[in-house]
Amino acid sequence: MIGKSEWFERRRYGGWGVRPCKWQGWAYVAAMIIPLVAVNAIGGISNDDRNVVMGAWIALIILDTIDIMAHLKKDERSFMHEAISERNSSWFMVIVLSIGFAYRIIDGARAGRVEIDPVIAVALVGAVIVKAATNYVLERRN
Repeated sequence: MIGKSEWFERRRYGGWGVRPCKWQGWAYVAAMIIPLVAVNAIGGISNDDRNVVMGAWIALIILDTIDIMAHLKKDERSFMHEAISERNSSWFMVIVLSIGFAYRIIDGARAGRVEIDPVIAVALVGAVIVKAATNYVLERRN
């Protein structure tokens, strides 16, 4: 799309996504942020119009970031490192969500009510479905 993958590299230590590794990448980031700041600074725009413009611009940034990430060049070692780090972070999230889910149920039961956080429930059930579907597809390929 707009950004070039050679301007960026995979984030290794600070979360997910990409980070600029060349001056063009930093210029791209500035060019994406400046319109957001400008739209907020301009007076006389209704909140609805501002939200539409900001939402469309943020959607463009997200789509372009996904495109950049999809075109990053990675070797076999990078793929393996990313897979291991993603696995470890996923396990951590599942453990924390499970503990939180169990705590909410137990705490609600002690108070005499059933209290299930739907967001945590969907995250855990969705993770099980994604894992099962991934294993199914990978086993069928081999």
